[in-house]
Parts: sequence; C-alpha cells; structure tokens
Amino acid sequence: MKIFRFVFFFILAVALGVMLNSKVGVVPPLGKFLSPFHGFWQNAENEAISIQPKITSDFLVEPVNVYYDEQLIPHIFAQNEADLYYTQGYVTAHHRLWQMEFQLLAADGRLSEILGSAALTFDRSQRRIGLGYAARNGTELFKSEEPELFKLIESYTAGINDYINSLKFEDLPIEYKLLDYWPEPWTPYKSFLFLSNMQRALSSGDTDLENTNALKLWGREVFDILYQDKFSSTDPIIPRGTPFDFEPVQASEPDSSYLLSFTDPFIEKPNPDNGSNSFVVGQQKTANGKVILTNELDLNLTSPSIWYLVHLNTPNLNVMGASFPGVPMVINGFNDSIAWGETNARGDVVDWYSIEFKDESRDEYLYNGNWVPTRTEIEKFEIRGEDPFYDTLIYTHHGPVVYDRNFSGNSEKVNLAMKWNAHNPNKEYKAFYLCNKANNYDDFVEAFSNFSGPAQNISYASTSGDIAIYISGKFPVKWEEQGKFLMDGSNTKHEWKEFIPFEHNPNVLNPERGFVSSANQFPVDSLYPYYVYDYHYDRYRGRRINDRLRVMEQIEVEDMMKLQYDNFNYLAFESLPMMLDSLDSASFTGFELEYFTKLKEWDYFNEADREAPSIFKTWWDNLQTKLWDEIDSAEVRLFKPDWYNTYNVLRNFPDFEMIDDKRTSIVEGTGDLYRITFKETVNQLEEYLSEDGSKLTWYLFKNTTIRHLLRLGPLSSKQVKVGGYRGTVNAASELNGPSWRMVVELGDGEVNAWGVYPGSQSGNPGNPMYNHMVDDWASGDYKKLLFDRSLNAQSKGITYSIQLDPSN
Repeated sequence: MKIFRFVFFFILAVALGVMLNSKVGVVPPLGKFLSPFHGFWQNAENEAISIQPKITSDFLVEPVNVYYDEQLIPHIFAQNEADLYYTQGYVTAHHRLWQMEFQLLAADGRLSEILGSAALTFDRSQRRIGLGYAARNGTELFKSEEPELFKLIESYTAGINDYINSLKFEDLPIEYKLLDYWPEPWTPYKSFLFLSNMQRALSSGDTDLENTNALKLWGREVFDILYQDKFSSTDPIIPRGTPFDFEPVQASEPDSSYLLSFTDPFIEKPNPDNGSNSFVVGQQKTANGKVILTNELDLNLTSPSIWYLVHLNTPNLNVMGASFPGVPMVINGFNDSIAWGETNARGDVVDWYSIEFKDESRDEYLYNGNWVPTRTEIEKFEIRGEDPFYDTLIYTHHGPVVYDRNFSGNSEKVNLAMKWNAHNPNKEYKAFYLCNKANNYDDFVEAFSNFSGPAQNISYASTSGDIAIYISGKFPVKWEEQGKFLMDGSNTKHEWKEFIPFEHNPNVLNPERGFVSSANQFPVDSLYPYYVYDYHYDRYRGRRINDRLRVMEQIEVEDMMKLQYDNFNYLAFESLPMMLDSLDSASFTGFELEYFTKLKEWDYFNEADREAPSIFKTWWDNLQTKLWDEIDSAEVRLFKPDWYNTYNVLRNFPDFEMIDDKRTSIVEGTGDLYRITFKETVNQLEEYLSEDGSKLTWYLFKNTTIRHLLRLGPLSSKQVKVGGYRGTVNAASELNGPSWRMVVELGDGEVNAWGVYPGSQSGNPGNPMYNHMVDDWASGDYKKLLFDRSLNAQSKGITYSIQLDPSN
C-alpha cells in the first residue's frame, strides 16, 4: 500500500510539474511564469534604469560612455562609429528587445511559430506580398555595394546579440514569458526587414483592384463622381505657381485597355491615417530671426512606442532624435547644423498585373507574345503545436503572384502579381547615415538622393537660416491613370519603363512666403509635368496648417507647438452648415432641439472636453452608412469615398443616384438623408447615454488608446484625454495619431529642441516609468531635449551612467 501511495503521489507530482511548465492554449507555463525567482515578478523594477553600470565586450575597440537623462534617453559617447552603433544596439535592446523581435516576426510572416495556426493567413499574406523578398534584396545590395556601411549595421547587430546573450530566463521581457518563447539571434537581415515593414505601412495602400471592381460595376461616369482625386481646393505641398525648370522624361505610349475583372483583394490594407505633419518657418516670420522646424509622425499608437529616442556622439558626429528599435542611426531629428522631419508622400508605387499561365504547372506565363519562365519558391511555415504548412509562391518579372488558386477569395480565379517599388534593392540606410552627418542643404539633398521609399516629404531647416522641403523616393514615370486599375501582365505598354529622376522630384528651397509645410496632401499643382496619383491624399490638415501660417507673424516656439495641437475640424466647418440648414427645428422633440443647439453653437474645434464633436462624428458616420449602403452591400470588394468626396457628392451632386433609397417608393434627396440620419443619431446617442458611465465628452467618446502590441488591456492606456481627430492637425484618433512630436529651433550657431511621445523609453510594463509621457503628450507638455557635446555623468539632467569597455 505504501508503494502504491508513493507511486500515485510521484506520478501526480510529475504530472503537475509537467502541467505547470507547459503552455496550454494561450496560458503560459504557470510554474515558470508565477515563479517568484524567475517569473513575471522579476519584471518589476524598483528603479527606472536597471542596466549594469560596467559592461565589457569583445567587440568594442575603445571605451564608450552612456548617460541617461530624466526621460531615460541614452546619450552615447563613443570614439568611433563601430563602437557607437554597437552600443546603440545594446541599449535599445535593453529597453525594447521583445518589441523589436515581435514586430519583425510579424513582418517575416512567422507569428504562427509563437501564436499557432490562428496567425497563418496573416503570415502567408506577409510572405506573399514580399516583405522578406524585399529585405533580402536590400541586404545583398548593401553588402556588395556599401560594405563599410554594412559593417556598421553588423556592429549594431553585435550589440543586440551581446545583450541577448547576457539574459537568463528571469531577465526576459514579460511578453516572452507570457508567450513562452526565447529571443533568437539578431541579423542584419532583420534591420533591413524593418524598413520593408515601414514600406508596408506607408507605401502599399493602393486601391487598384477596388477601383477596377467599381469601374466594372458602375461604369466611368459614376466612378469619376465617387472617387475624384483632384480638387481645386487643394493647397499643395509645393506652393502653387512654383516653376519646374527641367525637361521631363516622357511616359510610354498610353494604353488604357484595362482588364475589367472582379477580384477579391482581401489582404488587410495599411491604416490610411498613417501620415504626419511637418511645417517650417523661416527667419522673416519668427520673433527672434531663427528658423523653427516641427514634425509630428502620425502612426499607430502602440505600447511600446514605435520610436526610441537617442543621442549619438563621436568626434565627427553629434546627432539626436527618434530611432526605430531594430534600426541603427537617427531617422528623424537634428544635428549641430540641420534638422529634418518626414511626412508620408504617398504616391502610386504599387501596381497589380493579371498573369496568364501557359498551363497548370505555372512554369511559364505570357509576356509580349512569348511564354517566359516563372520562378518558384516553397515557403515553409512552422506552426506552434502543429505540423508545418507549405505554400508555393510564383514569381514573375513584375513581382510575386500574391493572389492565385492557392490564396484567393475570387470566383474568377484571376492570378494577380504585385509590382511594388519596395521590392527593388534600396539604400535607405545610406540616406540616413549621410543625413545624420549633413552640414548644409547640399549635404541634405545628396543624402536623400539615396532614398527609394517609402516616399517621404522631407522638411529641412539649418542654423544658416535655410528652410526647404524635398519629396524623396523613387516614383515610376506613368501615363495618365497607368496603374490606377488592374493592368495586363502580358502587355509591355502597361510596364514601368523608367523612374522620375531624383532632381525632378518636387522640391522648394526658401520660398517667398516664408514657410514650407506638408500634411500628406496632393504635392503639386498642374504645372508639374508628371502624372501623380494616390486616392488617400489628405484634404484637410494641409489647408488648415497653411491657413494659419499665412497669417502668423512674430512666431515663437510655443506658437508652433500650439499649431501642432490645433483641433480645428475642417470637415465639420465645410459640411455641418449645409447639414443643419436642411433641418426643420420647429418640429424637433426636446432631445432633438438640444442636440441641434449644441451643434449650432459649436465653433468646430474638437477640444477634449466638448460634446459637439461626439454628436457630429456620430451623425457623419450615420450619414456615410446611409449614403454608401450600396457599397457596403456589394458582392465585390469596394471602398467608400473619402470624407471630402462624400462632401463633394452631397454638395454638388444632389440628384446622385445613390442618395435615393431604392427600397422605398419615395425618391429621397440630400435633405431627406440629413433629416433621417439626424433622428437616428439622436436616438442612438440617447441609448448610448442610458448605459452606466457613458458620456458624450469627446475624449471619453472617441477613446484614444495607446494599445499594447498584444492588445492586452492592462498594459494599454485608454481614454487618453486628448482632443483632435483624423483630419485635424492634432490627428489623434482612436488608435492612430502623433506617435512623436518634435520642435527644433535653429540659428546663431545654436540648436534647441523639444519633443514628446505617447509612451516611454522602457518597454517593460513593470518599469516605474512605463508610459510615463502619455499624459504629457496629451496635454502638450514638451520635454526639452538635452543636446550637448560636453555631457558627462555630472551634467544637469543626467540621472544614470554606464561605461562599456573592451574586454582586453
């Protein structure tokens, strides 16, 4: 009996031990996770900085000093660039290792390895659009053509790997413990993959296939009303009337024989709100005769933050600003001589081609009357807890065949190849390396001549008083509407032939009006000789910024900060008066009159504590839903006209066929639409207010959230008290908005800078400073950035320092 009990309890103990140290579904191994010596308890930090003060490395050649300031920004002082970038990799990994790796597993189509089969469709789409393909091309090009710069990326890689190798289980970020996996070695390929991932976020948001569906479904007349892309109200990035003094490259002969096939482009599109604002004022408009550059980078509001601030210093370099965790150098910032910022330039750099294969083997496809060979790659997907999955990818000279018989929801079984500028080898790292060192405008232009994409409007200011903006990136030369619809993959006239020369890209230096600005709007007026297209150009923020800058004089830094937080709602300013004028207030119920009055008295500013923005947003959403119900219910994939096109239809096409509800015997007009949706809005909001705790206060209603990458509520910041919205300069929407704000003043040989972002340097939820800048970001409390070549451990504002020494 004793033996039986011993065996029973022994088996029970073993089973319990196995269970507590095994992952069950989404539950981490509880034994390891709850261990007070190794589990999540070890992620609680009493101090903001927990890194060892003395570190040795076999890689380093000379000692490196790192000084952390009150915002946990590392100021890295090295004697050579290899040591500098090694240390940047090391300290970035200390704060952001899990974020770095998780984002790149997603980009590489490898989330199934840690999340299981639920992520397989996402992983397949990432590989099919060619993010890894693009990163491999970039890695090989840099290795062969820029070997010295490639060595610096290897230095950054070595720093990350030395940090990884120093970790024990108890040191791992909490997300590794939750998901029960270990970090793997970093490689230069991963840093190139990060840039491919930014291409995905900023340059792959095409509408070609949806355009084709709409054109086939409704015809040209309706399409042109729904999706107009040029408006006289546009205030372009390059001031109207700017001459373009060059002989343009001629596009090939047009051939608009579009393939009108219904397709199902079901891969998720990047967020169209990904954009940014940047504006720079010259000496003649400022109070002290200095120039001021601002930049606000509107991206997903994530925790950990997209950005990691860093100051890099060697005897030949002094630069500070925002870096991407996983990428060396400074991406957005300033040095002793210049400052630069970016906004997304958009532009049509993705085209889709219909491919005709010779037979079921798909070994050959038709091009220019000939059968030419394809290239086939078998992609292996490791899936946690399951057998691997294999996917066959076919490559043409256009690019990868993304949608085919193995990956399509389309009944017509069209084979669609994606041609994307990001697939081409690029030298973005050289652009940022040279820009970090630039001393003047010529250096700046030379730096970004190496930049292919994602195309950016690069703003510029210098201590010598110059201001400028240069649209950087590679754009194909196209005939009118080339690539706006599905192209014929066998037709040579549908090919990209050449790229617009860099010196032909729109740019302006020291314009007469005394400022430059960009907010993702249409870049040029009709004088520009090349075809420009992107449906998602912004229609509001650029106009508002330019309206203000034209009248602002004696500008100070605080004025530029205030303009970054401007909450004026241009959509409401233009649309709401005609909506309200259609209503008969004499027939209102009590609630209807109350809502009408709040809207009538509103000044169109989306301030955080107002109620009118909540009412207007709900009414506008209902209006769009009612107006575009035929688009929502269509059997093919389409997209709704943007806000400005919706306003344009309502204002200028009152008899447009979609305004009428075909399900009723009455022919409705815009007035009926406004009245019906206003009543729906009042009823909807009254029902909303009947729920416990619900309010119409704008910041509570829109619920701007800084969301953890795993979408874990306790690790996110919800209902952040910030105004604005998409379409306002302060573009803080529900999950997207200003991911980093910077203001830099330059002149008299001095550079002063301020910045703030919705997060913290530390990505550890157990750090006492986790997300500590969120409230400051919401209220506009910028932090003065320490930028001094003479910083040391005793300098004011420095709270902690470490030294990294060579092992020998």
